[in-house]
Amino acid sequence: MGVAGGSPVSHSLTLPSPAKLNLFLHIVGRRHDGYHELQTVFQFLDYGDDITFTLTPDQPDIRLARPIPGVPDDDNLIIRAARALATHSRHSLPGVVIDIEKRLPMGGGLGGGSSNAATTLVGLNHLWQLGLSLDQLAEIGLGLGADVPVFVRGHAAFGEGVGERLTPVNPPEDWFLVLKPACNINTGKIFSEEGLTRDTPKIKIAPAFEGDASRYRNDCEDVVRQLYPEVHKSLEWLSQFGPARLTGTGACIFGRFPTESAARIIWESKPSGITGFVAKGVNISPLHKKLTELK
Repeated sequence: MGVAGGSPVSHSLTLPSPAKLNLFLHIVGRRHDGYHELQTVFQFLDYGDDITFTLTPDQPDIRLARPIPGVPDDDNLIIRAARALATHSRHSLPGVVIDIEKRLPMGGGLGGGSSNAATTLVGLNHLWQLGLSLDQLAEIGLGLGADVPVFVRGHAAFGEGVGERLTPVNPPEDWFLVLKPACNINTGKIFSEEGLTRDTPKIKIAPAFEGDASRYRNDCEDVVRQLYPEVHKSLEWLSQFGPARLTGTGACIFGRFPTESAARIIWESKPSGITGFVAKGVNISPLHKKLTELK
């Protein structure tokens, strides 16, 4: 990637990279390629990482301002997303330094890495003035991970397939208490477990928001409870105050509350050794709200 002619003025942009919750996660089958067919509802939270992109016309490389511990740069979804996007330009591009303020726990089921990749695609499309559509960016994102497209598109969605077939939905924008038990979960291990439920009947979009939400569940939860006692204990504790659920394959769990104050009262009484946060569910991604403000 070379420097664009005329040395464009250096420009910096900071964008949010929000968390998501799987309000439920049903595994409805397994494909011939080994991937699982899912049905889920993704909703964003008004909480997450912040990523700052600074164009460097005189230094044409893509690099991180600070390495992320335990993640080699070449494996980092931020770098991979930026490089994938750069291949779609017919012209030389200015380099970029990318700095991330990390708040989301890694391996928590909150989509942090996928969200980082999506914010990179959307942010650099804007800064590099590539003019790619959300459809094009989502297609690039799918090559990086199944959860990237929902963050690119920026609207709460009913997800099918491996999570990439998205239909916009508008679940209630309640408050959530999100807890991270003191363990890290290997997603591949969960999906390879023999005891995992893989034949939950498919549902239509509308019934996902009608009637008793407790009819819907996370099919990974039973296996995760068995393999990770910390998650089991945390779910048991949070369930005292209402339905508690795993998001993704975990390790994060969440409870839904009607107000911020109700969630914070429970947060104040959480057991020691558990981290977490209180956040509001939002159906339009904070990333897209911020970009709208910039236009």
